[in-house]
Amino acid sequence: MPKKIRTGTKIVTAAANMRVGEEEFRALPFDDKRIYLDRLLPTEKLPLILGDPENTKLARAMRPHELYWLFKESDAPVAMELLALASPEQCVFILDMELWKGWSFRESKAVEYLGYIMLGSEEHFLELLPHLDFNLLSLFLGRELIVAGGIGDIDTDEVRQTDWDHTFDDVFLIKFKNPAHTPIIGMFLEMLCRLDNSLYAALMESVSGEIDIESEEECYHLKSGRLADLGFPPHDEALEIYSRINPTTFTPGHSKNLRQTVESSTLPVTFLTGTTFLERIIPQVDSDLFRMELNYLINTALVADEAHLAGMEQIQSVVERVYGYLNIALEYLSKGDETTGVEIMGGEHLKRLFQLGFSLVLGLKHRADKLRDEDYATGKVLSGLTRSRPRFYLGLDADGIDGYREFREMQDVTMVSNFLNILEG
Repeated sequence: MPKKIRTGTKIVTAAANMRVGEEEFRALPFDDKRIYLDRLLPTEKLPLILGDPENTKLARAMRPHELYWLFKESDAPVAMELLALASPEQCVFILDMELWKGWSFRESKAVEYLGYIMLGSEEHFLELLPHLDFNLLSLFLGRELIVAGGIGDIDTDEVRQTDWDHTFDDVFLIKFKNPAHTPIIGMFLEMLCRLDNSLYAALMESVSGEIDIESEEECYHLKSGRLADLGFPPHDEALEIYSRINPTTFTPGHSKNLRQTVESSTLPVTFLTGTTFLERIIPQVDSDLFRMELNYLINTALVADEAHLAGMEQIQSVVERVYGYLNIALEYLSKGDETTGVEIMGGEHLKRLFQLGFSLVLGLKHRADKLRDEDYATGKVLSGLTRSRPRFYLGLDADGIDGYREFREMQDVTMVSNFLNILEG
């Protein structure tokens, strides 16, 4: 960056069309650093954040879901550095996203992430502890430990005859259920007993009372409530976006009332090509409420497919699918007329437009389910269509390469429909 460009709010305009080096980035005022980071790809953000003297402040200025996507984009060592900078609220969000699959608590993942947290400083551990769900800790430790003893308890013959593994305070006797998890669980209990003995005692009392399956359900609902506050619906509710509707009888609404429930954020741009009908419409309807609605739809699709548990490739595929289905629905309803497209986007909920786009593609799947063909290319087309989330075979594109992608536009639907007409005929 030329030296004549001074730091301050004007740097935002000056840097809008250029990249700055790490030293120049460190010289920027904090607010300008945040604005500059917002327009970078995750791989470009990470070294600037981690190498900055204000790295903790920069990381904690991000919304929990923004830090989470950055966390998912990182390899393990860098992700751990990022986790060590995260605020308690950001850490809890990451745990809520990673430790559940549907209604089920992922115990092995909890051990893994507990290990990551233990690698950080004691100060970070102490900061996080009050924000962790007591019921979830109790549920988790109840699956990992057998606990006896307690203040004022009288040992029974069974307790005296049991070969206990350890005691951290000469009050509670502990036996580890899973030897592979013992080092991490043991380290956690030692730090907990030393740094917050009252919480340690409360958890040991709870675990010795043998928590039942209702605790998992309670923890699930508490977790779902926290995520809902940040714009991520419960899994069973999220699945509703894949409800089929009849395209031939679909009539778009003319007015919708949206209430600002979560903070809007930057639109995902990873898969925007600048050429689709949807992308010509978005600038004409863009607003904070529109961004909130679109981000909520993307979050809903991610939760429905549990894409965040499968890694960034699956996350990217779901984002591309959301854009694709919205574009297909708009093209189908407006016949390519932008004025009509703007009216539809202003009056109809994005969730319903997504369902319409999905239903148009689902119709191809239902037709493909009835067909068989030994030809390689035809078989590949049918194989992609018969998945629960149908995929477009790349061999149908002009370059004719192998593999699959998401449906992006009405032309994809028409092309595959014509292909199926030939097979059916």
